[in-house]
Amino acid sequence: KIFLGGKMLKLEIQTVRKEELVDITDRVAQAIRDVNLKKGIALIYAPHTTCGLTINENADPDVATDILLALRKAVPDNLPYAHLEGNSTAHVKASITGSSLQLMVEDGELQLGRWQGIFLAEFDGPRKRQVWLQFIQGSLL
Repeated sequence: KIFLGGKMLKLEIQTVRKEELVDITDRVAQAIRDVNLKKGIALIYAPHTTCGLTINENADPDVATDILLALRKAVPDNLPYAHLEGNSTAHVKASITGSSLQLMVEDGELQLGRWQGIFLAEFDGPRKRQVWLQFIQGSLL
């Protein structure tokens, strides 16, 4: 049996660099505690076209540096982009990372792997961003 629980929550995230991965794991975990979700699904969504969301290692900050380096190499600045705002690479990188995540919650805790964290992937900063959270509460039949 599954039902929607509560209102959507909005986290505000201030980024400080043009490109960065901001660890938001603790903020999402705190929101789960605040709504007292014991078992279910956390839906995490970034309503922006030049940033995304990803799950990856949060123990070694060099991993985030390497991810950004690889994305810069995969999506170079010097292509003949048609979008005239000058942030085409940010749009492409956001499409690669995606704008939403779904995570299981068990016993009130996010079910992440040992080294995993949740990141807002900023590609057109610095900016004030929002991350929207909605929770689906689950229960045994």
